[in-house]
Amino acid sequence: MREQEEKIMSGKLFPWDWIFDNLNEGAGGKNHEWQTISMVTCWQLSTWRNKTIFGDAFNHPINPTQVILKMSREIDSCMKTNFTGMPKRMNTIFIGWKRPQEGWVKLNCNGTHKSSVNLSVCGGLLRDSSGICLVSYAHKLGTCDALHAEMWGMYLGIDLTLRQGITHLQVDSDSKVLVHMVTGNCTINGSIPTLVRRIRDLKSMNWQVHINHTWCEGNKSTD
Repeated sequence: MREQEEKIMSGKLFPWDWIFDNLNEGAGGKNHEWQTISMVTCWQLSTWRNKTIFGDAFNHPINPTQVILKMSREIDSCMKTNFTGMPKRMNTIFIGWKRPQEGWVKLNCNGTHKSSVNLSVCGGLLRDSSGICLVSYAHKLGTCDALHAEMWGMYLGIDLTLRQGITHLQVDSDSKVLVHMVTGNCTINGSIPTLVRRIRDLKSMNWQVHINHTWCEGNKSTD
């Protein structure tokens, strides 16, 4: 553990590499309990953070360690059986940020609406294949629904990327509806939203842009 801390401080080991090392520690049956505890800890810390920022009157658990261990034990118990006492085989899929291929830049974008204050915001960041953040952005939008906030987040991010002179871009959004609207995989009743048209126009310019859906856990950097 001490050796890993020194590597992180010296820049030889990225923090997210350390996290995934811990998540993979249980591979092959070496230490499955620690693998589950690491996964649940990351998820709970992120959940509590978001509830503190965006939730109304959220109270942190009195004993967070007990909450994490209890959930970890329940997950391990479910993984060992199929709820009938019979052994169950399961494949674990780790969801997280994945680096783009060499020569490409990844844009993670997001948007949200907080009804309690009637305010919408959007933001995102660009990272290269080494995971280094190149630039980030955040904008207060005023009043609009969550989907339009997602549209603004994607449009402003792609526009910013183009102005940075980047020629190979991978866009990740956790809004499957927006991704399908932009890529033309779903039918839009009536007229196409202006922001969707603008995103399509930017995408069709003289550069390579791939737009993909990712799970919320893979887009945590934009929360």
